[in-house]
Amino acid sequence: MAFSSSIFRQYDVRGVVGRDLTDEVAEAIGFGFSALLTQRGIHGAIAVGRDNRPSGDSLRDALVRGIVATGRDVVDIGVVPTPLMYWSLHHEAVDAGIQITGSHNPPEYNGFKICVGTSSLHGEGIQELYRLATAPRGASSATGSVRYAAVIDRYVDDIVARIGPLARKIRVVYDCGNGAAALVAPQLFERLGVEATGLFTESDGTFPNHHPDPTVPENLEDCIEAVRATGSELGVAFDGDGDRIGMVNASGRIIWGDHLLILYARDVLARTGKGQSIIFDVKCSQALSDAVEAAGGVPVMWKTGHSLIKEKMKETKAPVAGEMSGHMFFEEGFYGHDDALYAAARLLRILDDSGQTVDELLSDVPEFVSTPEIRVDTEDNIKFDIVHDAVAHFRARYNVNDVDGVRVLFGDGWGLIRASNTQPVLVMRFEARTEPRLAEIRSIFENWLRERGVDPTPSAH
Repeated sequence: MAFSSSIFRQYDVRGVVGRDLTDEVAEAIGFGFSALLTQRGIHGAIAVGRDNRPSGDSLRDALVRGIVATGRDVVDIGVVPTPLMYWSLHHEAVDAGIQITGSHNPPEYNGFKICVGTSSLHGEGIQELYRLATAPRGASSATGSVRYAAVIDRYVDDIVARIGPLARKIRVVYDCGNGAAALVAPQLFERLGVEATGLFTESDGTFPNHHPDPTVPENLEDCIEAVRATGSELGVAFDGDGDRIGMVNASGRIIWGDHLLILYARDVLARTGKGQSIIFDVKCSQALSDAVEAAGGVPVMWKTGHSLIKEKMKETKAPVAGEMSGHMFFEEGFYGHDDALYAAARLLRILDDSGQTVDELLSDVPEFVSTPEIRVDTEDNIKFDIVHDAVAHFRARYNVNDVDGVRVLFGDGWGLIRASNTQPVLVMRFEARTEPRLAEIRSIFENWLRERGVDPTPSAH
């Protein structure tokens, strides 16, 4: 079978439904993944979940057909946020898992996030899946079974048992953006005992109100307005499949993922001991690294990507990790994966224990001037070449960190350009001590892109 290798990406499989991603492709992936597990000596069942995109049902049916055709069993956990698939790996009799999800991409996309054991399949593992999915199939004499498992209520029970009902009635707004988190968040916040106002809590994978991607400021406007209107202490927003969190404070100012991670890092270092590594990606503020050091932790800057962060956590035994994009990972007190619903609950626990607001807890953190993530449209087949050229160009002139793309260190600020592993875009971010210096640093990168023939105008999506 021949189909596009471009949908087999660094962290997952993802493409446009009906063009790159068809039922035939999904069935081949089911067959190929089962073969991959067999090659690794793994013979147990596979958990299969899906987010609420309309294309998920037919892709699920095709994927399961491919799996059971090899004689392997499936545990179907239904329509759930991605973190519940990760959670099921610890609570169901399975040896692997697949979540059908388009993550934060537009509604026409879908894809597969894949785990072997409790570890994410990525990199060369995804390429091996491609080779097996496109290989000729042998006949199988056995047919696997499909068992259905309800996990939402048990998942909520688990979080509530870990976090516990809160002592004070924290007033919070939560925005599900009509994504899969809508299937879990209302009962979770009710069980935690907070005074919650829910936005767009109807599950609708066409996302009729706003796109559920909390890294884009416009997507937080409804949450900001509701926080101000209700006098809430904070607002949280979830992405389409519930593995990334966005946050705004009481005045409606966005608190980006790097500052949110400061709260988790300080909490865990104070409770469980200093000297532990805290992992974060290259897009994060210098303020985060400084805060981790001041709290007695070891800041470790690493590559963007949930699979890569989780791998680095295991290597360093880090208790928590996070990304600028809002992926938050918790090994201490949880299971080590990224989970925005648990992240929201844990944040509320920190606020309840401290008796302070987010602003009070972050009042000593210097406010550098920075941009959010800036996405620049490009082509998948050239984006890595552009970044390769950027590394060579800037390394010859400045101090750089090239762990993921190129982060250029200017002393009074920094700039980053890297290739997205999930979309045909370049990702940039800039930070400096003053607005004029921020503009100067940004112009250095934008001018280089123009010279390279790339329009640095930010993407509209």
